[in-house]
Amino acid sequence: SAADGPMPQTREHILLARQVNVPHIVVFMNKVDMVDDEELLELVELEVRELLSEYQFPGDDLPVIRGSALRALESGDPNDEWGAKIGELMDAIDAHIPEPERDIDRPFLMPVEDVFTITGRGTVATGRIDRGVVKVQDEVELVGLSAPKGKKTVVTGVEMFRKMLDQGQAGDNAGLLLRGVKKEEVERGMVLAKPGTIQPHTKFKAEVYVLTKEEGGRHTPFFDGYRPQFYFRTTDVTGSAHLPQGVEMVMPGDNVQMEVELISPIAMEKELRFAIREGGRTVGAGVVTEIIE
Repeated sequence: SAADGPMPQTREHILLARQVNVPHIVVFMNKVDMVDDEELLELVELEVRELLSEYQFPGDDLPVIRGSALRALESGDPNDEWGAKIGELMDAIDAHIPEPERDIDRPFLMPVEDVFTITGRGTVATGRIDRGVVKVQDEVELVGLSAPKGKKTVVTGVEMFRKMLDQGQAGDNAGLLLRGVKKEEVERGMVLAKPGTIQPHTKFKAEVYVLTKEEGGRHTPFFDGYRPQFYFRTTDVTGSAHLPQGVEMVMPGDNVQMEVELISPIAMEKELRFAIREGGRTVGAGVVTEIIE
């Protein structure tokens, strides 16, 4: 916001974008109608660019579009002073952000975000397909949380934007109709995957970065046996962290290797990223380096 400049949550969002490897950023500086002073706008833009550079984004080169979402919404005219800014923003996104490589060659995996029942048709699991392709009549496996080991089902429909399709692929937000599965058997945080390609695990080793107080993280250190939530893909699971031999405590801002034991199994593989949260706020970011069991 031009009126407030970069806020603590701006920094947190940039940090998270860096942690989860968001490759490109375009900035929209909102509420410029509330600031009369051109020099002040220049200053806010400079601050945002410096903040982005601090987190290894190309702060000097990426586009910063100035406008007012509210004024554009009120005018409703895409060609007037404020409406044109939204067009300019979309043009900058088109020019600056390349079409992502779709990861369709690897085995199918979709984290479940939500579950519905369609009367007379069955249970639908929705989510964004993480990788691979799923076709109608493919067999998929439910992995993680309360799913029994080896629980398989057949995809009897793929729906996207209320249209029935014959397949879905990496990057698509899709609903998959599952044969013979009750709504209670599927929950957010499970994954649907090609059978046998990913296993549920509870114990793993991880490399973790603990956010500083300035980044919105903890103000105090934590010790062996720390029990936060570990957020994998779409859900939080409580787990306990065990520190390496000789490490007494972990301070905000530290990088640390730790061993984690979750209370529920999660579909997991090496290099899977996760966030560490306390009461819904992010206090750390990590990556699985080795699976123990």
